[in-house]
Amino acid sequence: MGRIAPAPALAALALAVVVSLAAASAGPAAAGARVVLLGRSWDGRAIRAVEVGNRSGTPVLVVGCIHGNETGGIAIAHALERVSPRDLDLWIVPVLNPDGVAADTRQNAHGVDLNRNFPWRWRPMSGVYESGPRPLSEREARIARALIVRLHPHLTVWFHQHLDLVWASGGDRRIEKAFARVAGLPYHPMPQLSGSAIAWQNNTLPGTTAFAAELPAGQPSPAAVARYTRAVLAAAHAP
Repeated sequence: MGRIAPAPALAALALAVVVSLAAASAGPAAAGARVVLLGRSWDGRAIRAVEVGNRSGTPVLVVGCIHGNETGGIAIAHALERVSPRDLDLWIVPVLNPDGVAADTRQNAHGVDLNRNFPWRWRPMSGVYESGPRPLSEREARIARALIVRLHPHLTVWFHQHLDLVWASGGDRRIEKAFARVAGLPYHPMPQLSGSAIAWQNNTLPGTTAFAAELPAGQPSPAAVARYTRAVLAAAHAP
């Protein structure tokens, strides 16, 4: 029996496996794609966005992974890098929480749940939903907020796992239902969560819609990746 790798090595291996699986399903980015370094995590890992489509089109944002132990959306994010919608300015952030992915934890390197660190009705929380010492205390949350404020996206889709539903809380229901219909996920109006990115956008940027696509557990199949990719585009084009 071989030696057991130390925890940091196992975490690095887990990150490498996730990244390699996502890359294998991604293929080359669309012609004209632009990669933007948004900033770095607390542990110094790069947080990048990819812009595809028409820079004069309707701005749409997709975040593949905010919780490090919910990585199913990364492959979908990479698949979206290959599309080139003529009427959308599509921004994709495959991983907002690279430190969490490396450690296979929901939280970032500070032990903070980034989806409880946004300003809307922020309150101190501990445990699994540790909200940090104050709103936007975390680099990753500040990076996301700055991008959303700059883009003012018509639609933001945040991929999560693994409730198997569209968590709709405060956005345009026609848009949310368009995604749910194509994705094959049940549609559920849900409470707005204190400190969440979605509640913050829906209450701060009128006329925009943000929601969570809660995927099943595990990594999505190629067919599922294609279906969720179509669902994002359907939601972006919903009347």
